[in-house]
Amino acid sequence: MDKTLLYQAVCKKIQEMIGKGTFRQGERIPSIRVLSREMKISPNTVMAAYAQLENMGLIEARPQSGFYVKPQALSHGIKRSGGLLRENLKPKQVVLEDTTLQVMNTISNQMLLPLGIGMPNPDKLPIEKLTRMLASESKRFGIQSISYADVQGIPRLRTQIAKRSFLAGCSLGADDIIITSGCIEAITLALQCVCRQGDTIAIGTPVHPAFLKFIQWMGLKILEIPSCPAEGINLDVLSYTIKQNHVSACIVIANFNNPLGSLMPEEKKQELVSLLERNNIPLIEDDIYGDLAFGKARPNALKAYEQKGLVLHCSSFSKTLAPGYRVGWIAPGKFMQKLMQRKSLSNIATASPTQLAIAEFLVNGGYDSYLRKVRRTYAKQIDSVIEVIGLYFPGGTIASRPRGGYNLWVELPEGYDTYKLYEIALQNGISIAPGMIFTLKKNFRHCFRINASYWSNRVEHGVEFLGKAVKDCKV
Repeated sequence: MDKTLLYQAVCKKIQEMIGKGTFRQGERIPSIRVLSREMKISPNTVMAAYAQLENMGLIEARPQSGFYVKPQALSHGIKRSGGLLRENLKPKQVVLEDTTLQVMNTISNQMLLPLGIGMPNPDKLPIEKLTRMLASESKRFGIQSISYADVQGIPRLRTQIAKRSFLAGCSLGADDIIITSGCIEAITLALQCVCRQGDTIAIGTPVHPAFLKFIQWMGLKILEIPSCPAEGINLDVLSYTIKQNHVSACIVIANFNNPLGSLMPEEKKQELVSLLERNNIPLIEDDIYGDLAFGKARPNALKAYEQKGLVLHCSSFSKTLAPGYRVGWIAPGKFMQKLMQRKSLSNIATASPTQLAIAEFLVNGGYDSYLRKVRRTYAKQIDSVIEVIGLYFPGGTIASRPRGGYNLWVELPEGYDTYKLYEIALQNGISIAPGMIFTLKKNFRHCFRINASYWSNRVEHGVEFLGKAVKDCKV
């Protein structure tokens, strides 16, 4: 057979197997070497077929891992119009049901197997080194450690954060940054600066539940924009929606989204920032997982692409170093003065001792060495969790394949209710985050988020139990 026809035949065969569900979304397909041996064809022919499948958007290559079926966009309730994915989206007031609030509180119970909680595994954190530095820095800067810091935060810490911004494609200075009490305070302050009660926020769905809580507290409305587990928020739908509605701000987690784990491609980031700048809409960026990339290079922040100072870049050390230290920051661009006023009214300043400790860790604690180690750990654990899901969950289950962070988004076949799975899990000492808490709609009742920062025999058995319990969760 002609080599051109041969690689096309291989491509067609793999395409048909993906279409039939033989190879599911997020699942690894045979390596070039294995397929070459099994089909008795040259590796170059397989490489050509896989390249064609990549161009078609059906598979993706992952460094040092192989080729995987590319997750497709979640398109619940979305209609096609004019060749674009569009919804008849209208702003909605955030009113969280008691059941949703109860689930949010329960999944944080650390007495449970913590598969639902949104925080890193404490066993992987540099606790001893941080504790020593907290004590030594409090002693070295005695008066400063018990005094109010400047509203913007301790200069040494801001300088280190500014230096590290280069890795995210930014060129910040220490004076461009305000230290906050975690990323949540940063985002809340950002919203207070750019919105008033009754305004509308555009945000990717599924939505981080903490966002829903403080959006409700502020009396804002939201437009839920559909998102894809591979590339994040759908820019076609966002563009269409902001033409139909007055949008005061947009909140985006571009790097390793919570809960999807998605990573927005760099060209899409640039497109997003340009779209919002053309419409003069502030963009509130949550980049809290950016440092946990599994690849060789950290992905750029959205802030790297701004031209008008409309990106309010928010992050913290809660997902990498110390959740309880509550040290975050914001680079608010043109909103700096308003942010400083809001911060001083909110809590005067962020606690000094933890700022001092984090600053010292960044200078002398080996932060980059620590990150390399923990990234490798999380990457392996995600693979382990996905492997167990593949073994014990029903056919048609889709697990996202994040390239950073530790959040996995699991989508069961239609007809299952993950709130029922949550209740069964809870009765057996396990927490999961059911899809219902990530939306005001009914789209994600068959989905749930799982935290892969934990891995042990107990976790493995817990995930196995969940897979076997799904049979009792049909609607």
